Amino acid sequence: MKILAIHNFHRKGSASGDDQVFKSETALLESHGHTVIKYTVSNDEFDNAGVVGKIMSTFGMLWSFKHSNAVKRIIEKEKPDIVHVHTFFPLLSPSILYAVKRSGVPVVATLHDTRFVCPCSTSLRGTRLCNECGDGHYFRMCKYGCFKGSRLQSFLVAGIFKYHRIRKSFYKQIDKYICLNENQIKLLSDIGFDKKKIVKKYNFVPDVEANLKVVKIDELPNRYIVFYGRIGKEKGIRILMQIWNNPQMKDVPLVVMGGGPLEEEFKAWANNKGNVYFLGYTQHDKCLGIVKGGEFVVFPSIWYEGCSMVEIETESLGKALVATDLGFSVEAIQDGVNGYKVPLNDVDGFVDVILKLWKNSEQCKKIGENARKDYESKYLPEDNYNQLIAVYQSLK
Repeated sequence: MKILAIHNFHRKGSASGDDQVFKSETALLESHGHTVIKYTVSNDEFDNAGVVGKIMSTFGMLWSFKHSNAVKRIIEKEKPDIVHVHTFFPLLSPSILYAVKRSGVPVVATLHDTRFVCPCSTSLRGTRLCNECGDGHYFRMCKYGCFKGSRLQSFLVAGIFKYHRIRKSFYKQIDKYICLNENQIKLLSDIGFDKKKIVKKYNFVPDVEANLKVVKIDELPNRYIVFYGRIGKEKGIRILMQIWNNPQMKDVPLVVMGGGPLEEEFKAWANNKGNVYFLGYTQHDKCLGIVKGGEFVVFPSIWYEGCSMVEIETESLGKALVATDLGFSVEAIQDGVNGYKVPLNDVDGFVDVILKLWKNSEQCKKIGENARKDYESKYLPEDNYNQLIAVYQSLK
């Protein structure tokens, strides 16, 4: 089979989940003998452009003739069997969907976030969950400056999505939607998407447990808890800080790895904590080796995780999860089996569960073993490949 895979990468150095999925999924297809043609852009192109280039790119977010024409030429030349679109915003624009659809090639789209419900993709207004724009009245974004805290940018993005809502671009130009969890399916169904066109498929990660060795770092204690991922508000970084501000946590070591917009704030806070070890951005294999040496992973995210790579990797390493009862975690975690779920923003609830696991090493180990079994039953590459090919074949 020949697949044209399309994706808008985040900025250089980003460890975003959709970037990881695009790379691993296309590699998986290639390893099974399929031909994968990749058409990608990066948000670095916008950052590095001059004033004129930035203006052109901004207008291109509504309709990019450049990218739609490029996709059309590739299809005419390569004649793919399937086009699989991952992230198209901001640079590729929805115009590529029209280019593919008009070519007669089936279009599959993986929904890595809630972009079709919330133009900002996060379903957050500040730190509060919000799906109000699912009704198509996007210009309320301007009042709150939802897009990057800017009313002007919110106005532009609202206009783009209003235009495509009127044209029903996301309803009519895609043949199959791959959702990552039941919550995504409900959000789409509630705003009129055809449930017959929706299929659920989790992400996957390679079996990192198989050959990975624990990474020991001299300055770290023998026992510790781990948070790793983006240091941003949506990942619950400020919740994490509140948890470890609790006096009951003063003797519980926390190791944190990652980078992001709240990095300096978090670093300043961590420097005043004798039991918090902030390692900043850590190379992926080394990061996982440190996770493997920890007791368990805490993940107090405040937004709808699609199919969190952090959570899947944690399970592959045989480690328990303590995560927010939201999004993917709702169906991924069974309390007391492979981890624990805590209500959104419940700092005291996190403290109680963390201390319970921390004080019971045997229980922690047993839950970690169950987590490993859960990974083997749901998130192995080969199983994922079979599911993906079944989606493709359903459209032939």
